[in-house]
Amino acid sequence: MNSTEIEDIKHQSRDILMRWIESCTRHGKIARNTVAMGIVVIDHLRRACPAFHDEVISPGGEISGARSGLGKTLEFYDIPGNYLKEITTRQAHQDGQRLFAQLEWGAKLAEIPVEERDETLLELLVILKSFAYEWLKRQNLKLDVDRRQSPTTWVKIIIENAKGRSGGIVEQHLVGAKLARRFKDISLPNHPAHAGDKQTERTGDFVVSSLVYHVTSSPSRNVLEKCSQNIKSGLHPILLVPREQENKARILAQYESSEHEITIVSIEDFIALNIIELATEENKDFFSILKEIVDIYNLRLAEVETDLSLQIDVR
Repeated sequence: MNSTEIEDIKHQSRDILMRWIESCTRHGKIARNTVAMGIVVIDHLRRACPAFHDEVISPGGEISGARSGLGKTLEFYDIPGNYLKEITTRQAHQDGQRLFAQLEWGAKLAEIPVEERDETLLELLVILKSFAYEWLKRQNLKLDVDRRQSPTTWVKIIIENAKGRSGGIVEQHLVGAKLARRFKDISLPNHPAHAGDKQTERTGDFVVSSLVYHVTSSPSRNVLEKCSQNIKSGLHPILLVPREQENKARILAQYESSEHEITIVSIEDFIALNIIELATEENKDFFSILKEIVDIYNLRLAEVETDLSLQIDVR
């Protein structure tokens, strides 16, 4: 198969998906169940192409992975779990079967090289993910937390639900809210999360005395270089990252030969320990302190950000 034929199949696949989306758009919108189903179908084709009807469709007409396995599939593609727990509508399963059929169960895609096929399927997933993200932007982060769980778990839930839609905004303002609650007598600046340090002539995201806090959802060599500059200026950098990124941050610090001079802490532990300390000092329960920090977070977010759907509601 020559390159022209390969490009034709890739182009046809994109056209099929777009026509399918149009056919599933009812009353001006496409349902979450159907978007999620599209993602399930494309994921099946990434794992086995072509797919076979009896292997992916149950005798009752349901597509496998649309219920109990949906959460893992969505999270694999960076779509937070609060988008949809499981696909429950019959219509969505019918829509999914139509997409399989229109893509000929992947028969044509199976003819092109594996790398080209996976690249095409990932492009289709990006299109579907854009609809999920649009829906998420309209929804506040409404979180039901179990009061019996630890503050670390609560903060982890917030960060996990922000994944895929925050781009670091939630993480920065959550840390800012924690610092504002902890240091009430200090005037803590509030900047948009995507205003770069150089652009705003900032040493870091927050400065308290000789401490410089850098908050990032995805550590890079760039932020470690900023930490090294802080050290040379006589300041102590504290790098705050999601727990799942903590090991990466430490490896990068070793590469910069600064691992012994930078304090690297997970955002979850940083905020949770403060909740515990404040609750103990003020004789309050943990959840009331979390609520206070979240209230400050919402105020600070509203002051400088445009996407107010990132406001948090913990219950």
